Amino acid sequence: MVMGQGPLLLVFMLGLGLTPPTLDQDDSRYKHFLTQHYDAKPKGRNDRYCESMMERRGLTTPCKDTNTFIHGNKGSIKAICGNKNGNPYGEALRLSKSPFQITTCRHVGGSPRPPCRYRATPGFRHIAVACENGLPVHFDESFFRP
Repeated sequence: MVMGQGPLLLVFMLGLGLTPPTLDQDDSRYKHFLTQHYDAKPKGRNDRYCESMMERRGLTTPCKDTNTFIHGNKGSIKAICGNKNGNPYGEALRLSKSPFQITTCRHVGGSPRPPCRYRATPGFRHIAVACENGLPVHFDESFFRP
C-alpha cells in the first residue's frame, strides 16, 4: 500500500503550529516596549517633554491616558527579567531591585483626539515589568512604590 504525501504534509503543518515563536517575534515585542517606555537621556522632564515624546512615539492617536518613560540604560532594564536586577512580583511580573529615573505622562483634557495635552510627573522608583524569553515586553502602570 502506497501512502500519499497528504498525511506527511499534515504532520509537518501541525509541527509548525507547535513551534515556539522565533527570536524575531520576541524581539519585536521588546522593541515595542522600548518604543513606548524607554528614553535613555531625556531633555527636560516637563509637560512639553511629555507632549513631544508621546507624539513622537505614536501614542497620541487616540491620546493615551497614561504612559511612563524609563530613563537609564537598556541593560539594567533587561536585567529585571533575570535575578541580577529583578524579583518575581505577583503572578507574572518582575519587580526591579533598584529604582529607575522615570517620567510619567498623564493625559489632561477631555478629548481623546489630538492635539493631546499631558502633565509630566518625574520620579525615581522601582518598576514592574512583564517578561518573555528574558526580555521586558510590558510596563505595569498600576505599580507604584515610592
